[in-house]
Amino acid sequence: MEGNKAVAYKGPGKVEVIDIDYPTFELKDGPGVNPANVGRQVPHGAIIKTVATNICGSDQHMVRGRTTAPSDLVLGHEITGEVVEVGPGVEFIKVGDICSVPFNISCGRCRNCKERKTGICLNVNPDRPGSAYGYVDMGGWVGGQANYVLVPYADWNLLKFPDKDKAMEKILDLAMLSDIFPTGYHGAVSAGVGVGSTVYVAGAGPVGLAAATSAHLLGAAVVIVGDMNSDRLAQARSFGCETVDLTKGGPAEQIEQILGVPEVDCGVDAVGFEAKGHGQGAQEAPATVLNSLMDVAAAGGALGIPGLYVTGDPGGIDESAKKGALSLSLGTGWAKSLSFTTGQCPVMKYNRQLMMAILNDRVSIAKNVNAKPILLEDAPRGYAEFDAGAATKYVLNPNGYLS
Repeated sequence: MEGNKAVAYKGPGKVEVIDIDYPTFELKDGPGVNPANVGRQVPHGAIIKTVATNICGSDQHMVRGRTTAPSDLVLGHEITGEVVEVGPGVEFIKVGDICSVPFNISCGRCRNCKERKTGICLNVNPDRPGSAYGYVDMGGWVGGQANYVLVPYADWNLLKFPDKDKAMEKILDLAMLSDIFPTGYHGAVSAGVGVGSTVYVAGAGPVGLAAATSAHLLGAAVVIVGDMNSDRLAQARSFGCETVDLTKGGPAEQIEQILGVPEVDCGVDAVGFEAKGHGQGAQEAPATVLNSLMDVAAAGGALGIPGLYVTGDPGGIDESAKKGALSLSLGTGWAKSLSFTTGQCPVMKYNRQLMMAILNDRVSIAKNVNAKPILLEDAPRGYAEFDAGAATKYVLNPNGYLS
């Protein structure tokens, strides 16, 4: 039996690389595993040897201690890998296939999956609709920041790359298909971005940069990205975005300087529940992004909200925030007839089309998010640098596939 190392959450601000069991076609008990899932048989699964597995901002929320994640939870929901073993119920996926793994775990059988709502599958998480690898309250499926990981419902979930050699030439781009590229794209699509749109993306982290990339791909006329981090704003400008520096105040006045009017057609929240207020030295104010997006969105417009919001935040600034209850100016949204789309991106709705865009040189997502491969044992450093604001998308390389 081969060994298996993985990145585990060890408490607020701390991750470690630990030894874990090699996957089997059965869900075992462990940190974060729902008791109702213990012993669950997975004959429809595949064991993946990890090619690339990314550090995500959603992981950072857990590592900062801002969720109810238990110690020793194995992290990682952005997975690309090579199939090394398949269960007896797998018919089409074969050993040797290189595949992207959507971060949403879905069964392909329930009503929501059949309606392409794979982010809220009804059969994979006893706690609530929707599941993911290595994430708190998502059913307990073991994370993919590891040498090997189990993927259930493999024929349904795995996106096979059609040409292995070509895929490996573009593997850093393709590694973004598991989450951030479809998530950013979903934010742009649900905000109504189209040819000639003006777009404001709040947040210049990897998801915000992916949303900005997606807005360009969808034909936006002007894409404006707001953040407080000068390095991340520079990264947004590197591929043609306008930027607003939120240390200098709210976005409306700076948007007006760019567009001539203080509003945009479409808005995307790529920040989530750890948002800060505007201005130099601003403190946490979790409703800031949503309220400012409502302010700058044109009447009749829409907001895409891929930024993560939670129902339990031990580090929330007040009792309401600890329960995910924020002080939203819903009256503004109502008066302006704004539409809102929230929740997990249904990755499978977009990942094949985005794969084709990558393989045919229509987009360079890895360059735009500044993807950087690092070794698995360097994961603690990657988490620390990312948390400190590095304008980098860290891609873990557990098995030496990446140069």
